[in-house]
Amino acid sequence: MTLDMQWALLLPALVPVAAMVLVLVVDAVAQRARLAAPVIGALGLGGGAATALPGLVASEPRLTLCTPAPDGRCLWDGGPLPSTLQAAALLATLAVLALLSVRKVGVIEVVMLLASASGAAAVVAARDLGTWLIALELATLPVIALVAWRERRAAAHGALTLLTTSLVSFGLLVLGTALWVTATGDPTLTGQSLATAWAVPEQRTLAGLATVVLLAGLAFKLSAVPFHAWTPTTLTSGPLPVSALLASASKLAAVGALVVVLAPYDAVVGISPGPHVVVAALVTLTVASMLVGTVMALRQVEVVRLLAWSTVAQAGWILLPLTSLTVAGRQAAAAYALVYAVASLVAFAAVRAVHGWRAEDGRELTAYTGLLRRDPLAGGTLALALLVLAGLPPGVIGLVAKVVALRPAVEAGLWPVAVVAVVAAVLGIAVYVRWFAVLFGEPEAGAPPRPRSRRASLGVAVAGAAVLVVTSVLPQLLVGLVT
Repeated sequence: MTLDMQWALLLPALVPVAAMVLVLVVDAVAQRARLAAPVIGALGLGGGAATALPGLVASEPRLTLCTPAPDGRCLWDGGPLPSTLQAAALLATLAVLALLSVRKVGVIEVVMLLASASGAAAVVAARDLGTWLIALELATLPVIALVAWRERRAAAHGALTLLTTSLVSFGLLVLGTALWVTATGDPTLTGQSLATAWAVPEQRTLAGLATVVLLAGLAFKLSAVPFHAWTPTTLTSGPLPVSALLASASKLAAVGALVVVLAPYDAVVGISPGPHVVVAALVTLTVASMLVGTVMALRQVEVVRLLAWSTVAQAGWILLPLTSLTVAGRQAAAAYALVYAVASLVAFAAVRAVHGWRAEDGRELTAYTGLLRRDPLAGGTLALALLVLAGLPPGVIGLVAKVVALRPAVEAGLWPVAVVAVVAAVLGIAVYVRWFAVLFGEPEAGAPPRPRSRRASLGVAVAGAAVLVVTSVLPQLLVGLVT
């Protein structure tokens, strides 16, 4: 068997791997490799993102690793949606590398970041179950190591929690892929094989069960309720830049994996009987994540824990458009994930600038009283990120993203879910406005006039650059994704 190869489509995943190998080679032959590693890593991540850019504007299918006809399958998709998620994940990882570089970053940290980025770039494009599974774990396991790397005991506990969760998730994913192959007889995630299996009642039941099990495994990665328990523990115990990575690039990889799993259902939506069990599973995850995440975030007074529960709530918004099982729903989910990832990255960068390296206890909302007066750059950056998450002016891109996420569910007739989403959106405004209002308060006597570390200004600069992306580039990108 021969494969039709287009190497250019594989570059977003291969360039970070090449950079990782180069970092290890330099480390083996040079004594000052620690200085070169962040530069090589940044070039690898930036170069990988650049190679994904042609796919954003492609009008023709961009497929590779295709087997011969008549039963051919293409195992890699480099189209607009996968390319967008690839570029976003790589750039988010690049921003995290910049945040890590505020403190001296070692070779191991750079290698793990590059490995995770390569996995994230691969999982959104892979269409065969073997590559998809391996890439998803490659995107996850290095992040677990980063949580505990050179940190205190609490970080080790957070990493162990995430590792245990990942093992359970991987077990569910393996079971789901086995059920999928049994139901469809196809080791690839394609609509053709699903449509053939759907015509047989027994195979249809097995295919629906396989999808539900795969959704459960991916719900761990996305921090969706009831698979979210690791999120507050891990995000509040590890380094803040790694928490930012979990809230941005890792979530984009999980969204890409979800898109791959649900794409075959284009072939069976609208026929009778429809994939009702899959829709029911998605609706349950959506409603539970929105309500539980928002209500718990309202109760938090520690800022990183608040952002962790916000991650849970935002997972519900990402899942909301996917309940329609349509192309428009997948595009809307990706668009919302982009807005959320950038806003969360900005928020974590601002918190990093104010508090320093570790996500330790004692970071209550009261510590931000009057931050806009004490440090306008960090305070203003954080304020805009919170407004984007709340969907309030001038962060109206957050509101646009919510409307975009609502539309596919409404068009599919899922009005009860849309009503719950509106209620969650109103409660969510209270979550972020409560923090936003504190920024305008009167500073306490003796409060520091600027961030603790001068190096933290780099984190604020990264956040400021991300704010520019939110306010200028993403509106056009949203329009391009959903039209």
